Amino acid sequence: MTDVATRLAAAVPSEETLPGYLLRLSRPRFWFYLAGPVVVGVTYAATSTAELFAPVAVLLFLYFTFPANVFLYGVNDVFDRDVDEHNPKKEDKEVRYRDSPAVNVLILASGVIGLPFVFVLSQEAGIAMALYYVLAVQYSAPPFRFKTKPLFDSLSNGLYVLPGVVAYATLAGEFPPLLAIAGGWLWTMGMHTFSAIPDIEPDREAGILTTATFLGESRTYGYCGLVWLAAAGAFALVDWRLGLLLGIYPVFVAGIALSDVAVDRAYWWFPFVNTFVGMLLTMGGLWVMLYG
Repeated sequence: MTDVATRLAAAVPSEETLPGYLLRLSRPRFWFYLAGPVVVGVTYAATSTAELFAPVAVLLFLYFTFPANVFLYGVNDVFDRDVDEHNPKKEDKEVRYRDSPAVNVLILASGVIGLPFVFVLSQEAGIAMALYYVLAVQYSAPPFRFKTKPLFDSLSNGLYVLPGVVAYATLAGEFPPLLAIAGGWLWTMGMHTFSAIPDIEPDREAGILTTATFLGESRTYGYCGLVWLAAAGAFALVDWRLGLLLGIYPVFVAGIALSDVAVDRAYWWFPFVNTFVGMLLTMGGLWVMLYG
């Protein structure tokens, strides 16, 4: 097992190379935050197994796996270069922004290559895609720079559910149920704000205001719990089983708040928790499609 891990690590390009840097800039741990909703959206919109692998569905999945993450986090790193000087995550878990013409062009290109989707998306999917681009840029960039405005930083992170809306609307020709969108949006709000807790001190040092820096650590736990409880309630109105599944999150944040687990450690559990929940959501959608 160690030998396999060593070989895999050796196969990854060095951070010093441009491909290796872009790979790390894209935050591979978080790829499924954008690509996962595509899988869920396709699963619940498809009426046959063939539709699961429709060319547009596959292309959307591929785009939101790597290029969209390069664009999203690349824009973030460009406008956070000063803030990140105080962020310890950039020392080991992530990489610091490397200002060069090649990097900047590739970040821009990773956004541009998603634009041709407008020729194959439904009107509803096109609206969701446009909103995704607006929020992906304005979360980090002026003039709005939502990430520096308490509550708006949380609200704007609904961008993570939009790839699922795009995928669903592309296949179904209509938006998903509004309660499902609301539940997903609330889920992303809680996810974003919880992930901002480890950054409270670095953000305060840099003079950055966020929902987490405004509330402080203990009250941010409460905010996340309430938002995730509301998300579970919205999904329960769609299907009680979905509400039960999303109920994992308020329990999760309560467990962290009441335990001795460091939040900067718990933060890195998120990809595993979200992948597990996304897997169950997908399996549920497949079950409904196949067996009614």
